[in-house]
Amino acid sequence: MTVSQILNSVAVLFLCVSRASSLDTFIAAVYEHAVILPNATPVPVSPEEALAVMNRNLDLLEGAVTSASKQGAHIIVTPEDGIYGFNFSRESIYPYLEDIPDPQVNWIPCDNPDRFGRTPVQHRLSCLAKDNSIYVVANIGDKKSCNASDPQCPPDGRYQYNTDVVFDSKGKLVARYHKQNLFLNEDQFNAPKEPEVVTFNTTFGKFGIFTCFDILFHDPAVTLVSDSHVDTILFPTGWMNVLPHLSAIEFHSAWAMGMKVNFLAANLHYPLKKMTGSGIYAPDSPRAFHYDMKTEKGKLLLAQLDSHPHPTPVVNWTSYASGVKAYSMGNQEFTGIVFFDEFSFLELKGIGGNYTVCQRDLCCHLSYKMSEKRSDEVYALGAFDGLHTVEGTYYLQICTLLKCKTTDLDTCGDSVETASTRFEMFSLSGTFATQYVFPEVLLSEIQLAPGEFQVSSDGRLFSLKPTSGPVLTVTLFGRLYEKDSAPNALPALTAQALRSSYLKCY
Repeated sequence: MTVSQILNSVAVLFLCVSRASSLDTFIAAVYEHAVILPNATPVPVSPEEALAVMNRNLDLLEGAVTSASKQGAHIIVTPEDGIYGFNFSRESIYPYLEDIPDPQVNWIPCDNPDRFGRTPVQHRLSCLAKDNSIYVVANIGDKKSCNASDPQCPPDGRYQYNTDVVFDSKGKLVARYHKQNLFLNEDQFNAPKEPEVVTFNTTFGKFGIFTCFDILFHDPAVTLVSDSHVDTILFPTGWMNVLPHLSAIEFHSAWAMGMKVNFLAANLHYPLKKMTGSGIYAPDSPRAFHYDMKTEKGKLLLAQLDSHPHPTPVVNWTSYASGVKAYSMGNQEFTGIVFFDEFSFLELKGIGGNYTVCQRDLCCHLSYKMSEKRSDEVYALGAFDGLHTVEGTYYLQICTLLKCKTTDLDTCGDSVETASTRFEMFSLSGTFATQYVFPEVLLSEIQLAPGEFQVSSDGRLFSLKPTSGPVLTVTLFGRLYEKDSAPNALPALTAQALRSSYLKCY
């Protein structure tokens, strides 16, 4: 055998081994954790007291990890703030932080716990992963010392980061991500100087990771998909539900469909702050989801996903809508407030019909048929094209069919959780100026509608069958990232208005 033949044989053997070791599908797990909060104190607790609180939460997470492993899961995601809770100051969070090294150091904390100083939480997470042969995704706090040579160094001489970590099935630290887009009340943490695009490869696909409020912005969320071409997003979150368009299961499943990736979302379970809603989402449909405002219990979800989601046709979000002749409704438009933004609305007055409503450059077209037109419920078609400036600054284009809270049109856009009207069919489209549009369908009692709708390549969100439950909203939620600082955008309320309101994403 010649050298060339030998090399060819080795190459073929290597390819065969690689293919044999890779998986076409995998079992994903997410755990919605009922977090145990520390007692509020005006001064920092001791490291020992902080560790005691974290170990109580880790005891619960250990049960979920062990159960997931026994059921064949390859990876499990746990929530943001799931190990120590929330409502900290910069000083009071400090005893809970550890120095988390760059994964390039090739470290298995379970085998060498003292290599980077005192790291009991990383040691325990590493051992959980190793002992159960499962990838473990968790959220903890990182601390990094700095000095006057760094002009951005905080006055206390350290950076503090909201941090996601991933340990592989051998307990090795393989990913560390510092949250970029901090929410209003995260004064205890610093944002990294530049967005971190964190990925890692496994035998069951390429993964990327980001945290909670990051999902509403381009970096690093969109970059992970468009540039790094990940198969699956890992998403620890502490998400408070905001209806009608930003409940957790609704928006996270829509993001998975819009970006055409798998999405593993693990939320905190804290009903007093409207925190619930976790799921395992494929690009075509949710595989498992959980929403529970009635109990105080955590929930483990498992589902099978494709390691590499099948390619789907590119959607031209304005193709259909730009060719539709606007349906004249006379002078019947009214305005309503949806999460501090002023929408243009039209009431749906018949059991079925065709409606168009426009705001600025966005026109939304709806065709629909209700199962019945109830006298005690009102639905409206709404459009919003402007800059949202409350808890963050981001430009939106939204087309939405939604149920009003009461028959008073002034309540259109208010939060509502129940409905009685089912729809025989709907088709919603809009003249979007972006490719980033996220399709939402939410049913009564905050339920998703897997397999009941589809998005066409010409930009229509349409039903495949009569809805299985009454409809709360059918929405196309568009993001124009390039206009997030647009000088001529429509204004909204200031961030101060929200501090006393109801959205928090820790």
